[in-house]
Amino acid sequence: MITCGIIGASGYAGAELVRLLSGHPEVKGLVLASTSKPGEALEAVYPNLLSGGQGQALPLLVGPAEACEADVVFCAGPSGLAEEWALLARAGDRLFIDLSADFRFGSDEATYEAWYGKKYGQPGLHAGAVYGLPELNRARIAGARLIGNPGCYPTASSLALFPGLRLGLAQREGIIIDAASGLTGAGRELGRSSHYAEAADSVTPYKLGSHRHTPEIGAVLSAMAGGEVETPVFTPHLAPMGRGIVSTTYFRLAKALTEAELREAWASFYSAEPFVRVLGEGLAATNRNVRLSNYCDISVHLAHGGKVGIAVGALDNMVKGAAGQAIQNMNIALGLEETAGLKALPPAF
Repeated sequence: MITCGIIGASGYAGAELVRLLSGHPEVKGLVLASTSKPGEALEAVYPNLLSGGQGQALPLLVGPAEACEADVVFCAGPSGLAEEWALLARAGDRLFIDLSADFRFGSDEATYEAWYGKKYGQPGLHAGAVYGLPELNRARIAGARLIGNPGCYPTASSLALFPGLRLGLAQREGIIIDAASGLTGAGRELGRSSHYAEAADSVTPYKLGSHRHTPEIGAVLSAMAGGEVETPVFTPHLAPMGRGIVSTTYFRLAKALTEAELREAWASFYSAEPFVRVLGEGLAATNRNVRLSNYCDISVHLAHGGKVGIAVGALDNMVKGAAGQAIQNMNIALGLEETAGLKALPPAF
């Protein structure tokens, strides 16, 4: 039985960690931390987390340093802040899982600085970080002590493309990714674009050609291919929904295949993966069918007379795109059942 500390518990991803870890069979206690609300009750921010009957109330929010004393430390704050808490947690040999971008680039400080505007303060920490995409790095995650949780857009997009690149079925140049995210992807702090009047009844492309997830997508696709992949054209869209990611990826086929053959290649590739579901003929992946779950649904299609492949990846950006994947990484790193605490199927509506 383990204790879990959550830094940033009052944010959206932090609250999802609380919800999911509260039902994890191997977690005996939570230490909830917030830099903005220490001493407050998390249930006052999220009444859905109230316990009923004989249920045990959540502990009051504390400072981040206290959360770093737990067996496992999840950092769910904004990018640029995780190094301090990672250093403290690692000093006690605790498992540290960062949900921001701070540890996603390993030793590649130049890329991180170019896209996030900050140098590494502790380069040695980054050298030991593992990119926490289980379907790609399961062997490296096992036994790891510092994990950089992937972004939600990169998870959906890269999982959709992984079989094509690894099996040599997709060309490595000219990949295009159009992806849509729910409002929770922007975090809990309110901005103009997340006001109801601005977001409702509209799908809005943003940060065209300049989204911070672009280099992460390029790096993970190259790792999947086993060689350099031309950085895709990536266009994110803000959709008028609370949660979810739908990523539609386009690639040229490296050889002629029927749609049935392409789908079978994807299905066979992911046949042993507990949280990837390749859909059958006539179905398209949609965020509705993965809501509140750790599943990523993928559908595969052909266009342009069979010359262009389309792979659609859909997931819940707060679960498989954030908190759920972080827990999956914890399970693997500690040698627990990988699906522990994450077995719930998506609701029907």
